[in-house]
Amino acid sequence: MRFILPMLALVPIALAFKYAHIGGPTGVFLASALSLIPLAGLLGRATEEAAIYTGPRIGALLNATLGNAAELIITIIALRAGLVDLVKASIAGSIIGNILVVLGLSLLVGGLRNGTQYFDAKTAGTNATMMGLAVVSLSIPAVFRFGPAETRPSEQTITFLSDGLAIVLIVIYALYILFSLRQGSPESELREHSGAPTMKLSIALGLMAATTVGIVFMSELLVGTIEPVAEQWGLSELFIGVMLVPLVGNIAEHIVAVQVAYQNKMDLSLGIAIGSGLQIALFVTPVLVWISVLLGHPMTLVFNSYELAGLIGAALIAVLISVDGESNWLEGAQLLALYLMLGISFYFVG
Repeated sequence: MRFILPMLALVPIALAFKYAHIGGPTGVFLASALSLIPLAGLLGRATEEAAIYTGPRIGALLNATLGNAAELIITIIALRAGLVDLVKASIAGSIIGNILVVLGLSLLVGGLRNGTQYFDAKTAGTNATMMGLAVVSLSIPAVFRFGPAETRPSEQTITFLSDGLAIVLIVIYALYILFSLRQGSPESELREHSGAPTMKLSIALGLMAATTVGIVFMSELLVGTIEPVAEQWGLSELFIGVMLVPLVGNIAEHIVAVQVAYQNKMDLSLGIAIGSGLQIALFVTPVLVWISVLLGHPMTLVFNSYELAGLIGAALIAVLISVDGESNWLEGAQLLALYLMLGISFYFVG
């Protein structure tokens, strides 16, 4: 905490750069990105405290929901501007990033610090199955859209299909939350959170809400500089959407999940990493489909082949890692290696 509080000075510095026109887009980009680190650190502390009261499952759900609030606002702003392709790329990138970057860094840092780490395989298996279901669901419209010409449905049919899938995704996500909350806490979860809290639950929840508001403002500030910065650096819109926007928008989950993995609280760490990706796929995405209609820029669930390849690969490796209930630093390095390979590939597309 003694390092986090002084770094909060970066928040007014980022605002000063923006409104005093200091440093140009690159200066605002760097200042706002760095300002997210202390905010995410406070969110992580509040999440740990809340999880002591509520358990890792609800604590992880709270963290994922608050962390994805920034993502939802960012994408709504982009939809209002008519950047539908950028929004879909951002959705794919968020899911890929949560599995490969957030989970990868957590396993790597936690494994180097604690050796082999253990988590509840049943819960992890349920999450991995849901992730596989989500990716398959998001692949269906593209399969129909790019099928043989003689059986290919019209664009209007694809739109209706996307709207219908959006409803199904929200329903299955609600059932998943209900199922998760009704499950008893395994012994590993009880062991992780046997310590006494250092702040009241109301204070922890208030701190989570306050830091989320700060993260939303700083994320919006940062995203506003992404396009000019990317243009200066020669990056494509696909690369911006898949790699850059999610990496920045999910920085809170990155830091919090790695922080608790370092402390050997793997059920909470996996709950944040996988749970955030699931929420993006099963809740945020269908919500955006309906919001896009209201904003006059209808968005279908047709992702391009590059995005689908990344989604399927990330979901597959997440399933393989989750089946045995234990993890090590090498598995984290493997996830990060796949993300790096995808990043190199997306750099040369578009």
